[in-house]
Amino acid sequence: MTDATSSPTVHNEKRLLWAGFFTLIAAGIGFSIRGGILGDWGAQFGFTQGELGKITGGGLTGFGITVLFFSLIADRVGYGALMAIAFLLHVSSAAVTLAATPAFAKLGKDAAYQCLYWGMFLFALGNGTCEAVINPLAATLYPREKTHWLNLLHAGWPGGLILGALLGLLFKAAGRVPWELQICTFLVPTLLYGALVFRQPFPPSEARAHGVTIGTMLRELASPMLFFLLLLHAMVGYVELGTDSWISNITGTILEDPQKGLLLFIWTSGLMFALRFFAGPIVRRISPLGLLFAGSLFGVLGLTLLGGATTGLLCVVAATIYGIGKTFYWPTMLGVVSERFPKGGALTLGAVGAIGAISGGLLGGPAIGYKQDLFASARLREASPEAFARYAAEEEKTFLPGVVPAIAGLDGAKVAALEDGGKQLAEDLRILRSSGRTDRNLEALDRWWESARRHQDADRGPVKGASLHGGRMALKWTALVPALMAAGYLLLILYFKARGGYRQVHLGGGPS
Repeated sequence: MTDATSSPTVHNEKRLLWAGFFTLIAAGIGFSIRGGILGDWGAQFGFTQGELGKITGGGLTGFGITVLFFSLIADRVGYGALMAIAFLLHVSSAAVTLAATPAFAKLGKDAAYQCLYWGMFLFALGNGTCEAVINPLAATLYPREKTHWLNLLHAGWPGGLILGALLGLLFKAAGRVPWELQICTFLVPTLLYGALVFRQPFPPSEARAHGVTIGTMLRELASPMLFFLLLLHAMVGYVELGTDSWISNITGTILEDPQKGLLLFIWTSGLMFALRFFAGPIVRRISPLGLLFAGSLFGVLGLTLLGGATTGLLCVVAATIYGIGKTFYWPTMLGVVSERFPKGGALTLGAVGAIGAISGGLLGGPAIGYKQDLFASARLREASPEAFARYAAEEEKTFLPGVVPAIAGLDGAKVAALEDGGKQLAEDLRILRSSGRTDRNLEALDRWWESARRHQDADRGPVKGASLHGGRMALKWTALVPALMAAGYLLLILYFKARGGYRQVHLGGGPS
């Protein structure tokens, strides 16, 4: 993995773009598989929805921190070196994540939480390092069609989501495939991008090629317009990454079948994958800001309808509208920032990716999990105080201490035992005892179930209804975010219209 000061050959150019595509495939597979096994983690380790949201959110936060840091030093360190670092981070993340089960057996729930949290954090660090490279790389290779090519490049993300979801279905059909094996599937595209960039020359960034200094890049960050775009992209991260962390689980609950929720996730990801290839013709007609405004309106409508869907057909229609809406958010925002602030180079693009991921990590994933816990626990407490006492988590938790009150969500392991009548718990205990090992967490859950099982017929309806209500309300509240995005994009459209319309800015060539 090397860097060069001259433009790459055509063959090398395609190779580097394919490598970037595969980094997003790896990220998408990891994200999708993780979403599919959240229930396994909740059942095995006893996590609440809020705790699972923090695990997914921590990974997104790591992504944001890394992409910003490496974007700042990308020109000095070199893109090739950064890709090598990304490869090592991805591989190490698998090792730390796999340590969760033995850590749980020896040290308990908190140790398993730390392994999963930091494993996802390392995975996100690898994703963030890749993001610090591939976006300015695409902008450098295609300076006149940045939005179009960034959308094409980022088709790799939904492509990975689709592959991960399909693998999830295959694992489901094959029987009880350990989640450890499932999560490691992202290593296949990781090895592919590693092979593609090995000993390959990388071009200098567009800003570096035009002699833009780091001081100039930093001054670009002080622009009020860029600050407003960053604020909008924080909302993008919340609604896209935060919602996608949960959407399969929530729709599976609405459809009363986790597999149907996964199929719906595949469908919306397929829409995103296909539509991103048409971003270029669309933005030439209505501008990138027009595309973002329309997408935000679709997002509001889709999430609102999805939160109120009562039949399978309505759920599919609502998810389709939402899928169309979210398709162009992320890469088109990258395109707008790159087109309007080319002097910012990798730094401004990194700031966009960072703020989106940090927002999704600190706010989106945890807040949506918290809202599910909040509304589900309130509904269960009202419908059946006795059932709430049996299924509430032992500790009250919040995702924003001092800002949002702590609540006791529903214990995922207990709810899983109720849903299948304790069958999986019994099987886990059988396997554990046949191996001669002990697990105090599993034994404690078994003792709880011996008492709770007598009430399972009375508890099942209220608990199921509470979980469904929590998911629905979380989606409806999340619809407020794309509504704010739409208002912001409309303001930008009016601003540029007053100045003659939206125009790209090219280094050395002014607006066009």
